[in-house]
Amino acid sequence: MRRPNVQLCLLAATVFLGLSLWFSVSAVGPEIEVAWGLSSGQVAWLTMAVQLGFVLGTLVSAILNLPDRISAQWLMAACAATGAAANAVIVFACTDEFGQTSTGYYTVVALRVIIGIAMAGIYPPGMKLVASWFRFRRGFAIGVLVGALTIGSASPHLLLALPLDDWVSQGESELPVWRLELLVVSGAALLSAVIAAVAIRPGPLLPKATSFDWRYFYRIWRNEPLRRANFGYLGHQWELYAMWTWIPLMLVSSFEEAGWDASWGRWVSFAVIAIGGAGCVAAGWMSDRAGRCRTTIVCLVISGSCCLLAGFLVSAPYWLAALCILWGFVVVADSAQFSTAISELSNPDLVGTALTVQTCVGFLLTMATIRLVPYLEEQMGWGIAVSTLALGPVFGIWHMARLRRLPEAAKMAGGQG
Repeated sequence: MRRPNVQLCLLAATVFLGLSLWFSVSAVGPEIEVAWGLSSGQVAWLTMAVQLGFVLGTLVSAILNLPDRISAQWLMAACAATGAAANAVIVFACTDEFGQTSTGYYTVVALRVIIGIAMAGIYPPGMKLVASWFRFRRGFAIGVLVGALTIGSASPHLLLALPLDDWVSQGESELPVWRLELLVVSGAALLSAVIAAVAIRPGPLLPKATSFDWRYFYRIWRNEPLRRANFGYLGHQWELYAMWTWIPLMLVSSFEEAGWDASWGRWVSFAVIAIGGAGCVAAGWMSDRAGRCRTTIVCLVISGSCCLLAGFLVSAPYWLAALCILWGFVVVADSAQFSTAISELSNPDLVGTALTVQTCVGFLLTMATIRLVPYLEEQMGWGIAVSTLALGPVFGIWHMARLRRLPEAAKMAGGQG
C-alpha cells in the first residue's frame, strides 16, 4: 500500500469518485430548469456556485495551512464526506415546491458553494500527496491525477446515458431520474471518503509546512516568468469549464434536432469529457520530454481551433461529435502542466502560495465564461457563443510563447522549457 504506483492509483480513485460531485447538478440542468421553473442564468449559477466555493475553499485552506495542520488524507476524507452530504440534502430536502421558491433556489446555490469548498479539500491535497511520492515523472503523475478529475467530472453524463428512466418507470426507484443521479454521485463521493481514510498515506517526499504569504501574492504578478505562466493558465481556464458545462447541452440538442435518441448525446458528452483523462496522461508524458511551453502551446492551438468550429456544426451531429471528442482530448490535457510550471518557477518555500494564487484567479475567471456562453447562445446562437471561448487559447499561446523565450524557462522540465 506504500508503493508510489499503488498510492497514485488510490489517489486517482479518490479524486475520480469525489470530483464526480462537480457537474452532478449541471448534467441535469435542463431537468431542474423544467422542474423548478428556472432561467438559463439561474441554471448557470448552479455551476458557478461550485467554482466560487472552490475558490473560497482553496484560499481559506491555504491561509490556515489546513493541509499542513491536518493530515492530507484525513482532510480529503472529511471533505469528500461533506460534499456527499451536501449533495444528498439537495436530493431529499429540496422538494420541487421548495425549489420553485427563491428561498429554495438560493438554498441549493448555498449547498453547491459548500460542495465547491469541500472539493477544494480533495483535489489540491491530492496533488500534494502525489508530489510526496514522485520526485521524477512528477508531470506524468500529476497528469494522471488531473485525468482522474476529468473522468470524475464526466461521470454524471455517463449515469444519465444509462436507462435510469426505465428503472424509474418500472418502479425500481421512487425518485425522478435527476434526483437518482444526484444520489448515486453522493454515494460515489462517500466511497471516496472511505478510500482516503483507509488506504491513502503520505510519501517520503512530503513538502515541509509553509505559510501563506500575502506579500508573495503580489510579487507573483511582478515576476515575469510566473506572470506569463499564470496568464497561460488563465487563457486555458477561460475555455475549459465553460466547455465542460455547456458542450454536453449543445451535443444533446444537436442529437435531438436530428431526430436521434438523446441518450446518444449523453454517451458522447461523457466521452468528450472523459477522454480528457487520456489527454492529461499523454500531455504529462510529452511535457516531461518536450517541455511545458511546447506542450501547452500545442494543446491551446488545437483546442482554440475547435472553439472556432464546434458551434457551427450543431446541424451536423456526426461531425460535431467527432470534433468535440478531439476537443475534449486537448482542452484539459495541458492543465496539470501549468501547475507543474508554477511549481518549478516559484520559490520552493512558497510553491503553495503560488499554486493557490493560480487556482483562485483561474477559477474565478471560469465564472465569467460559464455565464457568458448561455447569454450569447440565446442572443446569437451556438456558433458565436462557443467561438468566444477561442479568446482564451489565443491569450494563453501568446504568453507561453513569450515564457519559452525567457532564460528562466530552463528551470522547467529539466531544462526543456
